[in-house]
Amino acid sequence: MTTPAKNTICLWYNGDAEEAARFYAATFPDSSVNAVHFAPGDYPSGKEGDALTVEFTVMGIPCLGLNGGPAFTHSEAFSFQVATVDQEETDRYWNAIVNNGGAESACGWCKDKWGISWQISPIALLQAVTDPDPAVAKRAFNAMMEMKKIDIATIEAARRG
Repeated sequence: MTTPAKNTICLWYNGDAEEAARFYAATFPDSSVNAVHFAPGDYPSGKEGDALTVEFTVMGIPCLGLNGGPAFTHSEAFSFQVATVDQEETDRYWNAIVNNGGAESACGWCKDKWGISWQISPIALLQAVTDPDPAVAKRAFNAMMEMKKIDIATIEAARRG
């Protein structure tokens, strides 16, 4: 048996933790489904033999999906933030999430079909909104505030003025 990670993110699902984990593993690099554990007995939201927990990794981050049922849902208070290097990578991750039953939100945020929030954040955006010149940072920030998926060319144009 392997030693578990010292700190693991536990995400609550309504019976579909394995489906979510397999989607993440197929979509993001350095991601995998590591183990599926089945309930040894009946529990409030499932029966003996149902997938109870799923150990998975999302871009190197150890996670545990718990099929806990409908009692709790996800909110934007938790999100995965993915730093992308170019528009192609930004589009690829955004489209994978949104086109798989997810939903667009504002300022580079989207939500997957399981309710997990994702920030698909180009490095160019992060650099622009933290520019040491306050006027540059404000222009980039204002441009971002008008977007759903981040458009790097628009951010760079705003940065240039």
